[in-house]
Amino acid sequence: MMEYKHLFFFFFAFRLTAMGYAQNVINVWPKGNPTNSGLPENEILLSEDRISQVTIPTITVYHPRHPNGMSVLCFPGGGYALVSMGHEGNDWARWFADQGITYMVLKYRMPNGHPEIPMDDAREAMNIIVSHAHEWNIDVHKIGVLGFSAGGHLATWTATHYYIGGVRPAFQILFYPVITMDNTFTHEGSRENLLGKNPEQKLIDDYSNEKVVNHETGKAFILACSDDPVVNPRNAIVYYQSLLDKGVSAELHLFASGGHGWGNRDVYFKNQWEKLLSVWLKRLY
Repeated sequence: MMEYKHLFFFFFAFRLTAMGYAQNVINVWPKGNPTNSGLPENEILLSEDRISQVTIPTITVYHPRHPNGMSVLCFPGGGYALVSMGHEGNDWARWFADQGITYMVLKYRMPNGHPEIPMDDAREAMNIIVSHAHEWNIDVHKIGVLGFSAGGHLATWTATHYYIGGVRPAFQILFYPVITMDNTFTHEGSRENLLGKNPEQKLIDDYSNEKVVNHETGKAFILACSDDPVVNPRNAIVYYQSLLDKGVSAELHLFASGGHGWGNRDVYFKNQWEKLLSVWLKRLY
């Protein structure tokens, strides 16, 4: 029986190598979470890759065979109620490995009306990346963030708030992002899950990321669809304009149709955005 077990691990390691990356999983708070969301401590697997009631955050790190110093921390979407760990998370590992980019997926905790909770996880994930930069062949000045839908809100919060020891996210990649908490064009589910049912105006302003962009915010690549029925594309447009107003380089692509939540699935414009993003990443450095 032990021989079969060892054989399994041999083929598992070989498969990862053949795909161009190896991976490991890190507990964000190994000594216990600093804050409590009030949720029961048992995750619920809603489908193959959608997880709700996350209370133990982790980072899955994908190490490319030939790292180029760049890295990307991904925040999957899910309306701050769940995380879509597949097509908006782990399924991207091969694509980034092919670019030579160290890729990391954060399974962050659900806020349950406590907005500091996913932000604490994002901040600590960045701290972990910086502390392992030499070991993982990462240039701390070439760390980017990637976010989908509500994960785009967490990504832009990180891009506009994280600054420790001279390190901040150098770039941001946003797919159909939630940006604002302004109820005129926010995603209501994300807002309620993050801030609660009747948040004060100061809290709304503090978590409306278009309002906190400054000239040191990282460059951005933004994609959305005009017919998105879930997250108003005005979120992407307003954030793009805020970046331009502060002199930050930004690229926005609005596709006429495609809806919401496509991630790396086979939408009709997938080849187009893959080429655009690949070129944009190569032009960064």
